Amino acid sequence: MVGLKPSEVPPTTAVKFLGAGTAACFADLLTFPLDTAKVRLQIQGEKQATQAAQRPQYRGVLGTILTMVRTEGPRSPYNGLVAGLQRQMSFASIRIGLYDSVKQFYTPKGSDHSSITTRILAGCTTGAMAVSCAQPTDVVKVRFQASIHLGAGSNRKYSGTMDAYRTIAREEGLRGLWKGTFPNITRNAIVNCAEMVTYDIIKEKLLDYHLLTDNFPCHFISAFGAGFCATVVASPVDVVKTRYMNSPPGQYRSPLDCMLKMVAHEGPTAFYKGFTPSFLRLGTWNVVMFVTYEQLKRALMKVQILRESPF
Repeated sequence: MVGLKPSEVPPTTAVKFLGAGTAACFADLLTFPLDTAKVRLQIQGEKQATQAAQRPQYRGVLGTILTMVRTEGPRSPYNGLVAGLQRQMSFASIRIGLYDSVKQFYTPKGSDHSSITTRILAGCTTGAMAVSCAQPTDVVKVRFQASIHLGAGSNRKYSGTMDAYRTIAREEGLRGLWKGTFPNITRNAIVNCAEMVTYDIIKEKLLDYHLLTDNFPCHFISAFGAGFCATVVASPVDVVKTRYMNSPPGQYRSPLDCMLKMVAHEGPTAFYKGFTPSFLRLGTWNVVMFVTYEQLKRALMKVQILRESPF
């Protein structure tokens, strides 16, 4: 057996909430350069008059990261990390930490198992709730990841994370901080369903058929499957979301306009730009996050039981 033993007492909602946010931050620390590479590849080919000639061309995941390090410095793959961690603490805590509670809420009384429809509904609900709360952090994260600084003479639009929030609110209004909310809700409802429902079902079947016990190998396989499914179904919406959130005012009238222009200028394959880094990132992120999350839930429950124990 690998890792801590499952707790005899089911984890509380507070434990799941804290554990999910912490595990997601840890996963983000390890996979953030892949996410930045994905954003750069997704916006490549976008027609912008300014900086068009200056933009470096990226090829592949490793090539993108190496180009960024060579042209912008070794810290560039971690542009937007602070906003990314802020996002995960508010975003993952809700969409992952509250998933079981919402699933139980939707499950009919007296039913021993939740149907796939119930799980999908729970995934959509927590995904939409999370985006509504964490959208400003996502906008700032994408702006930092997409910004290119070629040398010391290049102008930095934002001096820091908090300055980015203030500048966007001042120049674009509060609506600017919630820019792209609809495609982001769509994307994260899909991602959350793919991740949580796939993880839930694979883990349940592995345990029901006694193929594995409730430990690391089971969590690893379930998380890897969840990452692959999430990447396949969410990539088109993710590309539109990234481009729309990163666009200057007036470039696109709406997410639909962004989508139509992508198809007209670059063809339908544009929807899967950055697929490899997306899968590498989501696959790795899911494995790290779910494995860490399962262990954190057990560790936090042990701490809670010890604190409540009279001896």
